[in-house]
Amino acid sequence: MNGPANSEPSDIQEDYDDQMLDARRARWTASGTGALLALAGLAAAALRLSGSAPALVPAAYGFGAGVCALAAVLGSRGRTRRALWLLIAGVMVMALGDQFD
Repeated sequence: MNGPANSEPSDIQEDYDDQMLDARRARWTASGTGALLALAGLAAAALRLSGSAPALVPAAYGFGAGVCALAAVLGSRGRTRRALWLLIAGVMVMALGDQFD
């Protein structure tokens, strides 16, 4: 009676552990990427602010960096799907701001 009946809970536990590991990895990836893009956006905004670019360009970089920082916060709280969409939107805002240069 110790055969198949005891192997099922361990299989379920392994699946649960794998899902927990995947969720943790997704949270770390979303928050790390958001923080990195936010820092890159702030650095680009500072560089563009000191140059001869129109005021819209550093503002777009700063706004995009803020959106990416929000994505990092949401990613750390487990809202990885929303964080991914905010990362995409933040990078698009930064790219659009770069077109005004």
